[in-house]
Amino acid sequence: MTLETDDFVTGQSILTTATRVPVNRRMQFLPRFLGHDMRVGEALVYDWMQALAPDYGGGYWEFYELSNGGFYMAPELGCETIRIRCPGNFYDATMSPDAAGIVATLYALNALVWKTRKAELRDMFDRLRDYAGDHTEGPKIFAAID
Repeated sequence: MTLETDDFVTGQSILTTATRVPVNRRMQFLPRFLGHDMRVGEALVYDWMQALAPDYGGGYWEFYELSNGGFYMAPELGCETIRIRCPGNFYDATMSPDAAGIVATLYALNALVWKTRKAELRDMFDRLRDYAGDHTEGPKIFAAID
């Protein structure tokens, strides 16, 4: 997946790409991006998906690296869309599992930032949010996290 963003310094477009992590690199994925917070961070992503998606019942997740240094996780659900409900902001709509994974990862990163106060985790949140802004379902993602 490739998305284009603008560099505010040069005014040139920068392509942000998401690359699925191959199986042989999955074990290093979470330690690379979350360090010592990987267990808590991973659990938060799954917990947020469970809280936001009434029909989610667990399953296999894909990991994605972003060319801007960010990451996200997305469930492989075998369906085109999943319903996401955010009672705190009254969002209730469907989106792709990929977009839902971005939402769950953003919620998890936000919670982790508040818990740890680590700047590098805030950077991960910002990188994913930047990518989400150009995602084909960006408006849905932002409505869900607003």
